[in-house]
This record gives sequence, C-alpha cells and structure tokens, in this order.
Amino acid sequence: MDALLDPTTGGYTGTSTTTLANPVYIRLKTPLGSWWADPTIGSRLHELEREKDTPRVRGLAIQYAEQALQPLIDDKRAQSVTVTSADGQTGWLILLIEVVDVSGNPQHFKHPVKVS
Repeated sequence: MDALLDPTTGGYTGTSTTTLANPVYIRLKTPLGSWWADPTIGSRLHELEREKDTPRVRGLAIQYAEQALQPLIDDKRAQSVTVTSADGQTGWLILLIEVVDVSGNPQHFKHPVKVS
C-alpha cells in the first residue's frame, strides 16, 4: 500500500491506496529524464505549455501520455492504457485515461495539461 498523492497539490492526502493512481500521476507530471532515481520515468507533456490548443497538440499530448504510461504495461502492472482528450478551461486540455490493472479492473484518471 502506498500513501496517496493528491494530483492538484502534489502532496500526500493522508490516506493509502492500492490503485495505480500514484504511478500514473508521477509518470505524467514528472518531466522525462528529470527524476534522479530513474531517468526513464516521466513524460514530455511539459513541452506543450507554450503550444496552442490544436488537434496536432492534442495528438501529441495523447502520444506523450501513452509513452509515459507504457512501462506500467511492460512491468505487468496494467493490461492496457487508453488515453483520449477532452476540452478543459481556456488554456488547458484534459487527458482522460483508462488503465486496466492486471486483475481486469478499469481505473479512470483525469490529467490536466497546460497549453496556451
């Protein structure tokens, strides 16, 4: 069991979790190559902060998220990962993520991505 991270603050919530919430959050939020413990953990989503919200950028966001979450499948912690995008507030796009864990249970996450 892990201490659950709050995606809005980055801090601990004070509760525990057995879901894949923490690995998903860490892999999406951490810039690729910047974590001292493992440079392969992270995503390129931070590169989109100066981009406009266009179909091309949405496609890149989905691609970057899928690449960041692929190790969960490779490590046999998840069966599949599906990423789609939705409209958010101005300046944000929302990634809708479904991770099917090894027991076949789907877990759903929303991840905001800052865009111009």
